[in-house]
Amino acid sequence: MIKNIIAYTFNKPFSTSQADLELALSDLEFSPCGSQDISKFGFTSALGNKGGWLAHEYNGRLMVCATKESKILPSQVIKSELDSKVSAIELTEGRKVTKKEKDSLKDEIITTLLPRAFTKQSQTRALILPELNMILVDSSSASKAEELLALLRKALGSLPVVCLEFNNPVSEVLTKWVSASEVGNCFEMLNEAELVGNDDDVAKFKNQDLTEQEVIDHVLQGKVVHKLALKFADSIEFVMQSDNSIKRIKFSEEFMASNDDIGDDDELAKLDADFILVTNGFVELMRALSNSFRGVVENQSI
Repeated sequence: MIKNIIAYTFNKPFSTSQADLELALSDLEFSPCGSQDISKFGFTSALGNKGGWLAHEYNGRLMVCATKESKILPSQVIKSELDSKVSAIELTEGRKVTKKEKDSLKDEIITTLLPRAFTKQSQTRALILPELNMILVDSSSASKAEELLALLRKALGSLPVVCLEFNNPVSEVLTKWVSASEVGNCFEMLNEAELVGNDDDVAKFKNQDLTEQEVIDHVLQGKVVHKLALKFADSIEFVMQSDNSIKRIKFSEEFMASNDDIGDDDELAKLDADFILVTNGFVELMRALSNSFRGVVENQSI
């Protein structure tokens, strides 16, 4: 369900019920692009085609999903059409086409091409975890995460959140872990890291034992760890980044096998069970990270 995390904390407790959230999201439900729409953005079923709720809920935890559909209009196609029209005018009328005329011609070309353009869709999900006072957005892009939050804020009227910050800088703690070849709080260091020096010199390691002296020497030379692959409690593998984001999340087969006895006959029941299992995992992970980085900054306590 969630592959990446950009985390935010609420400035005040999130208290909107599932029913109220569902009603708010329905006002901004997704609809496909019309003939003259360049893009459309709205909420869709949190669990995909198999689920009916825009806001899926269990034990106070909520998941929402926003879908964006965009028309694909290659800039080169527009430029080619524009150049052709401009050349024709200049040839037949014997004059230069002004910038204002070019802008108008470009708008006409886009209007003509839009109904025939292909579309692409993308989804962005978010987990609202009131017990942590957090919202976790599944995105590797801060701009896309903010786009979802803006849509959610529009639906609710207010969404007072700030980016998650830990008391100890992540890069400082990760660097200590690599230099000591030891991590704590149920974490295990895997075989991937990225270190950056003061002169922006970057050392990348992949499929390599990070306890080797070659890696430690880079720390001794002043480089700090900006990315580190970790495993939590033998259940979740991920890459922790110095900007507090979490990338390439992967749950172990053993962890997900906890729901195998449910079977696939009732897909919605299986999705619901997986939602419970995964959110339990994320709650435990975020608490362990908070402990490792000495908690979060004041007014962001989890």
